[in-house]
Order: sequence, then C-alpha cells, then structure tokens
Amino acid sequence: MDDLSTRLHDTPQDAVDDDAMAIPLRDDRQEELALAHPAPRRKPPAPATPDMAAAEQSSESAPGRELALSDLDPPDITAGERFLRFAYRLGVPGTALSAPFRKPMRPRLLATVEKGLEGDRVAGMALRAGHFLVHGVKAPIAHVDFSPVAKLTPPFDRVVHGFAWLRDLDASGARTQCAPTAERVFFAWLDANGVVGKGPAWKVENAGHRQLSWLVHAPLILSSQDRTRRQRALEALCETARWLDRNVTRADDRLGEMIGWCAITASGLLLPEGKPRRLFGEAGLLRCLGELVGEDGGVLSRSPVAQMDAIAALVDLAACYRAMRRDPPASLEAMLGLLVPPLLALTHSDGALGNWQGSGAVSAQRIAALVKASGIRARPLRDARQWGYQRISARPAVLQFDTSPPPLARHARNGCASTLAFELSHGEHRLVVNCGGSALAGGQVPVRIEQGLRATAAHSTLVLGDANSTAVLINGKLGTGVGEVEMDRRAIKLENGGATRIEASHDGYAQRFGLIHRRILILRDDGSELRGEDLLVPSGRKGKRGKVPFAIRFHLGPQVRLHMAGNGKGATLSLPDGSYWQFHSGAEELSSEESIWVDGEGRPHPVEQLVIQGLASRGGGNFSWLLKKMG
Repeated sequence: MDDLSTRLHDTPQDAVDDDAMAIPLRDDRQEELALAHPAPRRKPPAPATPDMAAAEQSSESAPGRELALSDLDPPDITAGERFLRFAYRLGVPGTALSAPFRKPMRPRLLATVEKGLEGDRVAGMALRAGHFLVHGVKAPIAHVDFSPVAKLTPPFDRVVHGFAWLRDLDASGARTQCAPTAERVFFAWLDANGVVGKGPAWKVENAGHRQLSWLVHAPLILSSQDRTRRQRALEALCETARWLDRNVTRADDRLGEMIGWCAITASGLLLPEGKPRRLFGEAGLLRCLGELVGEDGGVLSRSPVAQMDAIAALVDLAACYRAMRRDPPASLEAMLGLLVPPLLALTHSDGALGNWQGSGAVSAQRIAALVKASGIRARPLRDARQWGYQRISARPAVLQFDTSPPPLARHARNGCASTLAFELSHGEHRLVVNCGGSALAGGQVPVRIEQGLRATAAHSTLVLGDANSTAVLINGKLGTGVGEVEMDRRAIKLENGGATRIEASHDGYAQRFGLIHRRILILRDDGSELRGEDLLVPSGRKGKRGKVPFAIRFHLGPQVRLHMAGNGKGATLSLPDGSYWQFHSGAEELSSEESIWVDGEGRPHPVEQLVIQGLASRGGGNFSWLLKKMG
C-alpha cells in the first residue's frame, strides 16, 4: 500500500431475497423493553440524482429502529431464592447461605463438562510441541513471561491469560496426551501470578475467560496424581470466582463484564454450595446482556469478533448447565437465537466473514463450528438495521454495506471509521473488500499500523481531504465525526430484470468541509452488475468556495488480478475461475495502488486497490462508476 503506516493515518476529526431471519426477536410471551439510550438519528434520504433513478417502481422501506439497549426478562425465582441472591450480593458468603449450620465443603467440581465448541487442532499440536501459536506467530512456552509485569501483545495477552489455548489443546488429541502440557503451562502461570488482582491477567475479561476455560476443560488441569497439585488448582478456581464476584462490574466494557458474569454463573453451577452465586450470576448476566446487545441481536460495538466472543461464552455456559442437568434460563436461550443471525449477515458467498470493525475474514469452518455449537438454525439477517449493516444476496453475489455511524466511544472495540464502505463477493471469490485486521494486530499484523487499518482509507469508500469520517483514537476508541446516517432500501425494476437499490449518506465531513457524502449502490438480482454513485452535497444552504481533495477507494480481493485500461478510466479484474469483470468510471483519473487484506488467521496479504481521485468542489459533485461481469 502507498506507505500504509502514513497514508492510512490522518488527522482525527429490496429486492426480496431468501435472507430472512428465522428466529423471532422475542417469544410472544415475553415483553421487550427498550432502555432510554438515544442513538444517532437516521432520516429518510434526499431524492436521488436523475441518472441513478432508473425506472424505480417500489415503495420506500420502513424506517428502521435505532441501535437500542434491550432488557431481558429475569428468570422466575421464589421469594427464598430472591433473598439468597440479595444476601449474596451484599457479601454474605455462599456457604453461610446454602448450609449455615454445616462445615463448609472442600473445593471440588460437581460435574465434568462436555466440550461444545471445538478448538484449533493445529494450535493445539503446536502447544504439545512446546509453542504457543497465535495468529501464525510461534512463541516457545519456555520463553513466554507469564508475570504481571510482562508486556504481551494484545492477541498473546488474550490467549495466555485468558487460557483460550486450553480449547485448542483439547482438540489436538486424547486427554492423556494433552494433560501433561496443560498442567505444565497451568502451574507455570499460577507460579507467576500468585498475587490476586495484579497485572493484565486480572482484567475482568481475561479472568472471566480463564475461569470458563478452567471449568469447561477441567480434566486437563485436574488429571495429576498429586493431590497437592489438584487441590491447588481447585483453590485457584474458587479464588478466581470470589474475585469475580467482587470485581465483575469493573470491566473495561460490557462485553468484558458479560464474560465475567458467564464465569460467575458457571462457577455457581459447578462449585459446591454455589446456588446463591448462580442466582447472583444469572441476574447480572441478563442485565448485562440487555445493555450489550441491540434489538436485532448485534452487539453495540458492531464488531463481528465481539459477536463471536459473546456467542462462544454463552455456548460454554450452556454446556455447564447441561453438565448439571439443568435448563438454562429461557432468556439465555433466546439470546443465543438473537445473536446468530446478525453474525451470519456478515458472511460472504464462501461462508467466511467480511472485514468489519477490526475483524479479519474469519473462515467459513470457524463460523460453521460456532453456529453448530450454539444449536441455532437461522438464516442471515437481510436488513440488520439496528446493527448497522445491509446485506444483499443476489446469488452468486453477496453485497455488504455499512449504513450506520460507528459505535459510540464507550462501546467501541477496535472501532473503525467505515461508514458507507462496502464489500462484494461473487461465488468463492471476493471482488471488493476492506483491509480489516486491526483487532488481530500484534500477531503477523504489526501493532504500529493498527490505527491505519481502522482509518477510512482502509475501507472501500470515499475519503475527503485524506481525513477520517470519524476520528480514530488510540486503544480502539473513536472520536467525533459521523453522527447521523440516512438510509433507504428498495427493490427496483430495470430493463432486463430487477435489482436492489440502497441509498445512504453520512455527515462525517459536514463540519470540516461543509459536505455530506451520499452513496447509491444498485446490485442486479443475478449478481452480474453493481452500479454506484458517490455524491457530495453541501450541508448548508450555500456551498462553500474552493476545492478539497477526494479519493474513492476500492480495495480488491486477494485473488483478483488487475489490468488497467489504456485510457486510464477503466480496469479489468480477472478471477481464478476464469471470469472477468470490468470496472469503468467517468472520472478523469483512475489509478491503482498497493494495499493489504487480513484473513481470519491474522495473516496480511498484499493486494491492490483502485482509486478514483481528484479535486472536488465544495459546492458539491457526483462520481459514477460501474463494476460488471463480462460474458
């Protein structure tokens, strides 16, 4: 890419298809409430320019509800159970509430959990060979510093301190083959983290992930014949559960808190005399989920990676309920049914994820394994309006379009300035993509370009003045920028068939340049043609004088071969299956530049991008382009 580390950094500032949600938002017997939490407004868009109107014959789509916090009904409990939960929340020990006149039981596990979600066998084999394998980077176990003062990159921090590696190790072979490695790493970690609450290991999210992993994969760390070592492991489980009881609400964000509540609930299920803790955990978990997930099931960070983490945690918790032969609260089962369809909305024709809000192109196998483990059978959401994404399935093509402001600062995780960016796939191949991968930085993706991967220029959309549409800050956070998005979706009729048209606009450049960016995308029902127009409209009654540099970027998929036309206004894209696509623009200058694309394993791949660039009048302008399959 054209000096990626500097170019991507900048100054902060239907057609009815078969993609419909198969799971209702709520059971008819449940009452859905919305907390008072206004989101940036969306208004019906202004009329399209005449050259894009093309014989439309449809009604405007109904306005969508905003991203809103949703309440979940708490489980039905008796008055006695309500008292237990209240007393436990006040700090009364669970043993005093469950058996006040009996000697406290020694730590032990009440059941063995059947693993639900499969891990990465390759990473597990690497562990048995003596290495952590994180996003393609190997690190010898003997050289990893587990201590609180160690400076680990974010991916290694999550894997090492969250014990995510236990799932991978469990998938690599029989328990007798894996247990020695698990015990070696487990006790090395305990030796280095003797002080409870100190260091990155005791972030609520890491502690929650660790506790869940210990409980679900307990046989790997409790197989020792040494009673002293087994007792030490059980005491570590109890100590972590007590720490989470006191600190779960101090998580960095709602997802971290939700992981902590899952761990507390699982501990209440599997550790002795845990009924008060379970009641306490269930109530906290349901309350937290209501503040984490929007009405259509998308997490408020708008991150597919965070969506996957939430589903995986609930899958592990459901496995703990099954181990105890208990039914989980109906609201938890309903939440799993709510979380899966939005995630599927961001899958392409090949079943893998698009690169949105920091995620890489997570493989179809991982997505399928997660959905299978959840037990939910659902189709992708066609219109995940509250989550902020639109999906058009025009088989064999799939179009994904970001039609929402970025997440609010308090929800953002690896937040990206991606408003009005799109991705397009055709069959097994991706034509237009976003760079993605900022959430995976610290493996093969260098940390130094993490902010660049979150910039507007790293997405297939228009950039004004080499500035982000929303300010990209450190630590995955976002500043001011896009506050309002207008969106309209409708089916239209063309001369040779039908199409789906989406029009959206954002105000991210209004304050700085006095311009509104409006984008119109029209995808034919057979997936053979995508027409687009990017318009710049004055935000006030009068346009400002002068000009501002603009660039419309189209990052190309990893298997696309680019051939520029001789006139400088078009290009041919060839795919491995022998098909050809023609890109044409009426702009005076069309060029190609280097770019990168990050896959689901955190590996960066060199790709190319098409760039329409020039100077735009502050009085407004429009730029049309066409991507069409030849033959």
